[in-house]
Order: sequence, then structure tokens, then C-alpha cells
Amino acid sequence: MTDAFDLEPALAPDEVEPFDPFPFDAPSTAPPAPSAGIARIHLAPHSRRSRAGPLLPPEPALFPWLARRFAPGEVTLWTGPGVAVEPMLELLYAGNALARGRISLLEGGNRFHPYRIGELGRSLGVDATETLRRIRLARAFTAYQMVALVDGWAAEARRHPPTLLVAHDLPALFAADEIPDDERAALLRHVARALRTLADDVRAPLLLTLNPGGLDRFPGLVDEGPRWCDLVTFVRGPGTLRLRALRDDARLAIVPRAGGQRGMEEFGGGSAEEVIAWGAPLRRTARHSRNG
Repeated sequence: MTDAFDLEPALAPDEVEPFDPFPFDAPSTAPPAPSAGIARIHLAPHSRRSRAGPLLPPEPALFPWLARRFAPGEVTLWTGPGVAVEPMLELLYAGNALARGRISLLEGGNRFHPYRIGELGRSLGVDATETLRRIRLARAFTAYQMVALVDGWAAEARRHPPTLLVAHDLPALFAADEIPDDERAALLRHVARALRTLADDVRAPLLLTLNPGGLDRFPGLVDEGPRWCDLVTFVRGPGTLRLRALRDDARLAIVPRAGGQRGMEEFGGGSAEEVIAWGAPLRRTARHSRNG
């Protein structure tokens, strides 16, 4: 009998195409409107926030910032437009492989790109094939398949213990027109309760990603789902990716900068925002310098 969770096919390193993890010429994205669901979130107390092993490596500095947002048996929500969240999610997969972790991924949006993930792993010093081998992937193509996969996720995770559970865009399939509204709400509430059982049983951190406003379209997640560790919002702007964590109001800006360059954020200025310069190639300009 075929396992419901299929390992993504391995790739040879020379089959992986180049990938820019942050294409900063993407259109600007305005901050999302506040969600009514966010106001009802109650974060778990700090006493629960212990972790048995490293989730991400200590470098680059982005990884420790992300790792502080997770705790065993609790859910961390990343919310924002896909153009902002998904590149960071792929970088998380590569970083977890560098830390010799294992990810159990339930993909609801059918947006898993093995070539890009393999290339990111290779950029961090991990063989592309090894990066993909550390991800166990299951995809659903209907809402009813998604419910069945969530119901079987705890048993799968016990057979193949993961470092991190990832549920990417689970509500996407429930938006189909053929699903009545009352049935959609009942199914999503069932999924929320199943995710709580999963987190309690497996005791691994659970990452859930949603589009802006997705929390309001996921009935039961706030009041019947897993305990909350943190919520991180993503906003994409011209040349910058900004993250903000609900628990401690920690803010992070990621800007493209070539190695050796320095920025004004090093000299203060009163901003509560932490700035991390992600390595980027020098960009040529049309202007030519002149002597004198």
C-alpha cells in the first residue's frame, strides 16, 4: 500500500536551476488590514517555549530570528502575500536541512518548487538531493483529500518524526464553489481540531501559512486549533521584506546588500526594527562615474 505522504523525487545537483530567493523588483505590497481573528489570539506562556534540538542553524542571522518564533506542540502562523511568504518558506526548508532537521509538509496550494529549494540548499552548503530528502511531502487536490491527509498526519509523523511540521495554505482548496458554505465551515473546523491533536501528539513545532485575511476564512483555528506560539506578518515593499512578530513586537527588515556594504541602520535612528542585509550581487547602474 502506498504511503499517503510521498517523498519528493530526488534531484541531481546539476539539474537545479539558479534561483534568487528575494526578487526585489516585485511589485510593492501594502500592509494588510488588521484581522478580526488576530485580536482573539492568545499566545501560550513562555514556560512552554523549550526546544529539544536546533530547528535552524545559527547563521545567517535571519535563522535565529525565525527560530525564536517556534515551540514544540504549538502553532506559529505566517501570514502575508505569497510573493513575500513563499520565498522565506523555501529558505526555511533549506536552513532546516543545514541544521540536519526533517520537515513534514502538507501542501494545500500546490506550490512546491523542488528546483528552487534544492538550489537554496546548495547555496547554504547542502547537496540539493539531501535538502529534498529531508522533506516529506503530501499534496491534496480537493478539500476532501485535504481532510483525509490532516486526519492521517499524526500517524505519519510518528512513523517519520519531523523537526518541523508545515501546513502551507490549507484553506485554499476549501474555496471551491461546489462546497456549500455550511459544509466548508464544518470541514475547516474539523481540520483545526485535527491540527490541535497533531500538535499535542507529535510535540513538534507547527508552521501554518495563510494569505492576508486567511485567518478570518479558517473557522475554528483560533478557538479550536493548536495552542499559539507566535504570529508573524509579512509585508513586501520596494527593495525590502518586512516581518513583524506578535509575541514581542519584534520587527525585521531584510534588504538586498552586497557583502562588505554598510547601511545607516548600524548608526541607530530610533527605529525598533532590526535590519538584516541578505547577500545580494552588485547591481550595475546606467550612471558612469567621472574623475574630479
